[in-house]
Amino acid sequence: MSTSLFDYYEANKEKHLDGLLQLLRIPSISTLAEHNPDIQRAAEFLATELREMGMKTVEIIQGKEGQHPLVYAEWLEAPGKPTLLIYGHYDVQPADPLDEWTTPPFEPAIRNNNIYARGAVDDKGQVYLLVKAVEGFFKTEGKLPINVKFLIEGEEEVGGEFIDEYIMANPDRLKADAALVCDTEFFAPELPTLNTGLRGLVYTELEARAAAHDLHSGMYGGAAPNPMQALAEIINKLKGPDGKILIPGFYKRVKKPTAAELASWKRLPFNEKNFMKKEIGTTALVGERGFSVLERLWSRPTLEVHGFRGGFTGEGAKTVIPAVSTAKISMRLVPDMKPNEIISLYKKYVKKITPPGIKTQIRILSSAPASVVSTDSRWIAAGAEALEQVFNKKTVYMRSGGSIPVVGTFQKYLKAPSVMMGFGLPDDNLHAPNEKFHIPNFYRGIETVGRFLELLGQ
Repeated sequence: MSTSLFDYYEANKEKHLDGLLQLLRIPSISTLAEHNPDIQRAAEFLATELREMGMKTVEIIQGKEGQHPLVYAEWLEAPGKPTLLIYGHYDVQPADPLDEWTTPPFEPAIRNNNIYARGAVDDKGQVYLLVKAVEGFFKTEGKLPINVKFLIEGEEEVGGEFIDEYIMANPDRLKADAALVCDTEFFAPELPTLNTGLRGLVYTELEARAAAHDLHSGMYGGAAPNPMQALAEIINKLKGPDGKILIPGFYKRVKKPTAAELASWKRLPFNEKNFMKKEIGTTALVGERGFSVLERLWSRPTLEVHGFRGGFTGEGAKTVIPAVSTAKISMRLVPDMKPNEIISLYKKYVKKITPPGIKTQIRILSSAPASVVSTDSRWIAAGAEALEQVFNKKTVYMRSGGSIPVVGTFQKYLKAPSVMMGFGLPDDNLHAPNEKFHIPNFYRGIETVGRFLELLGQ
């Protein structure tokens, strides 16, 4: 890395941290309509940063009513050099339960060399380090070593509908040789990690209906169908006690990891007991028999129930048989599984196992295929080299059990492979109270992305 660029990053650490604190104070919760003004504020904050640091054609792109805006910027003045599309999201999850936060979620606090706030690591901290890494080149050299486009969304936590529509409609404008996604984590502290695979997702809402209205259980119990009981019976038939999903045909396209991948996962510093006790906080692990924990997390499909709604849940007693009840159910997919095919199999099976007197309806809230990037890619090699230069350790490769739907969209419509180079840690409490970002990783993330850009420009 050039001395002037490194010196700039070092000299501006506190300024960069202060900027991140400002962004974290904006409660840009995408799932709650009352925070739509905060969504707009967060988009404007980032657009201002991009404009002031030297990016060209900075825009806040509005979608249809109810959609959250995209922030787009470009700098294309490096002829003959590759073009990198930099992605992130500025929206965050709700902060509930609030009483489990040590400090308020939108009043960022620094403790033990970590910054605690909703969105600290997912994904505001990582978006902001991308912005500051690029800014360093403008401040020291007045130009970038490669062509860069930013595309930052405000709907990642609610499915990313608008960004998918925009990418499909504007492939020429967004054309790039590769994408950089900074929304992942290290396998372990101080162990530089590149993510080479993501599971796909099908997220559904399963509704069960019976009577035309709620019924008194004393007058009708024993004769009237109960939608909540029906949902329990349906869910019990979706997955067996051995962790195997019982939907016929569900596993027919599951692609296994390569032997080299499996061998590399075995070499990772993974302790099952520590994972169970410290990361999860439980007394037992579950899942498909015959597969290691990392295989179950990264390369096997899953089905999970996220919530029930219906009937009476208030204090005291109310003897009611609800007319309708719903359950949130998702399935994580692995390479070669097709979301539309899984949806069709799921609907067909639910219809078959629905109890008498019950009508079921399935709503698809979001879906995305799995994605895998080859470790032989030149973009991955540059990312690994940048990480090694900053952290002074050999980069390891892992997959993620989570989903970043836009990665598949980049591959499908832009033919752009994604370098998933994030700087979170396994205990950062994503989507949970006391979310944090390790401040040294924020600073080293800025430096790593700077080195990555330099390597691509050579």
